[in-house]
Amino acid sequence: MDEYFRTGEARARQLGNRGPVRFAADGRGLHPDIAAAYRRCGFYVLEGLIDDGELDELRTGLDEMIAGATERHPAPEDRTRPSFAFAKPLSDPYGGTDENYGRHPAKMSEPEPAADAPDETLYFVYGILQGTDACLRLYGHPDLLRIAEAINGPDFTPFADSIWIKEPGLGTSVAWHQDGTTHWDHPNWDENIHGFNFMAQLCRTTPENALWVVPGSHKLGKIDIKARVAAAGTDRLPDAVPMLCEPGDVAICNRQALHGSFANTSADRRVSIVIGFHRRDAVLNVERKQRDGKPVVYDEARVHQRSRAIQVAIDARAQHDPDEKPYVYQPFIGEEADNRFTETTRKSVLEGYHLLNLVI
Repeated sequence: MDEYFRTGEARARQLGNRGPVRFAADGRGLHPDIAAAYRRCGFYVLEGLIDDGELDELRTGLDEMIAGATERHPAPEDRTRPSFAFAKPLSDPYGGTDENYGRHPAKMSEPEPAADAPDETLYFVYGILQGTDACLRLYGHPDLLRIAEAINGPDFTPFADSIWIKEPGLGTSVAWHQDGTTHWDHPNWDENIHGFNFMAQLCRTTPENALWVVPGSHKLGKIDIKARVAAAGTDRLPDAVPMLCEPGDVAICNRQALHGSFANTSADRRVSIVIGFHRRDAVLNVERKQRDGKPVVYDEARVHQRSRAIQVAIDARAQHDPDEKPYVYQPFIGEEADNRFTETTRKSVLEGYHLLNLVI
């Protein structure tokens, strides 16, 4: 395993898909070098995008949010507060099950936890914009939103957001998967149709605790993951590389890329804030079944209501840092006054907002 980690790290360093954020000459599109590397690899690490002051706010907000995790477990039925997921230390909660729409067909190896390990470890927080204002302000970060526009167009829409936590010596694995579920046979399929995720890192990520990605796999369509793992004879896919980051780095990862992570047997914690976005034409009027089996249509009203969280986040950030130039979100030009960050919109827009996530 150590050799796999070291060789994977060496391959990751050679990909040429990392560096500080840069934009095109017009100030809106991504710099052509970044855009090309992202298209080639399916992920890109934007180094140092979050400054130290905001990192401290995010860490404090996370600590405050998860302080109540035990008393909120299991999560409240109304799901109008952050929800918390727990699992056995070093386990694979999804691999080989029907969970998450059956996206994780091959189970990962499960190391034996230490004798004094707790029965459960917190690994996932859902609905984070109503859990801490620091996450809400990150959601309105102008550089992140400019990148979302560059990739998905100025009328981009939300997908979902969460926090993944891998505690040292305890953190669960995530079996190899592709995030997309609905559009593999879409007549207008392309490598970006299932959107992308930002992954903002609060800690240093290493080969031992990082997300691993198979470069270029976002271009391959739906992959037979079980067959690929079987061919490898191990869960250590030979062409995967770790997503190596420092605190404050933000990775962009295509949701069609084949990715996963190993149980965290290392001494280093990983905390990744995940924020996803879609192209509007990929979600508008899509009909799909929810986890409870009930059908839902992502009509204009639902897309608009879920997208209000972006405009509220922009205003929350502007109130917090009035010297920063805010992002202008095209779908809400002229509606800014109705989407200020107030106690009213905290209830009408943010409470239970994740029940309207646009999952494809």
